[in-house]
Amino acid sequence: MLNTPHIVSDVMTKTVAAVDRAARFKEIVETMERWKVSALPVLAGEGQVVGVVSEADLLPKEEFRESDPDRLEQLRRVDDVRRAEAVTAGELMSSPAHTVRANATLSQAARTMAHESVKRLPVVDAHGVLQGIVSRADLLKVFLRSDDDLAQEVRRDILGALFAAPTRDLHVTVTNGVVTLRGQVRDTSLIPVAARLVRAVEGVVDVEFDVTCPDAARTGPTAADWLGEAR
Repeated sequence: MLNTPHIVSDVMTKTVAAVDRAARFKEIVETMERWKVSALPVLAGEGQVVGVVSEADLLPKEEFRESDPDRLEQLRRVDDVRRAEAVTAGELMSSPAHTVRANATLSQAARTMAHESVKRLPVVDAHGVLQGIVSRADLLKVFLRSDDDLAQEVRRDILGALFAAPTRDLHVTVTNGVVTLRGQVRDTSLIPVAARLVRAVEGVVDVEFDVTCPDAARTGPTAADWLGEAR
């Protein structure tokens, strides 16, 4: 089997900078600068993640340095006004933290990021203890797989299993992550299934079909028709 990253633990960063709730404002900024990161998990107890402090949480102190916000601004931006006066990670952090488990799929992590509008997620175990961190860039690593690797997985895990008849007349090519299946298939009703399975392969950008069915009537559905249904 190819060493394909399928879960968060395969792509996450395992060495993570973090601070505790008592960390002071300047210590937080220094840690961010030293590690070249824009956010830090905040830990308590035995390393449980209780929040995340980001650059956005720190900026209100500078924003409101020269003048106090007017009454309307105070009402509209209660959290930012509070953070402008905060001095510790526990006061500054966004809590509770949005986290993900190490055995979550990359798709699950991506959906959490999108739903919560965050760029990274602390990775925790069953007890909430920090295990690593996964970023948007980490999730995109699957698209670094070579075209040859993708073609091999499609041939082995999909074509061989899905099409019971010999697949010597069905050829797989991959260019820049786009999989193309060319040749003949005896059952075009399997094309939508094949399309879904190929798109589920980590690193595949898209799938295209250029196939014919030797026994199909001329008026029957084409591969393009079936593929349209699969999208």
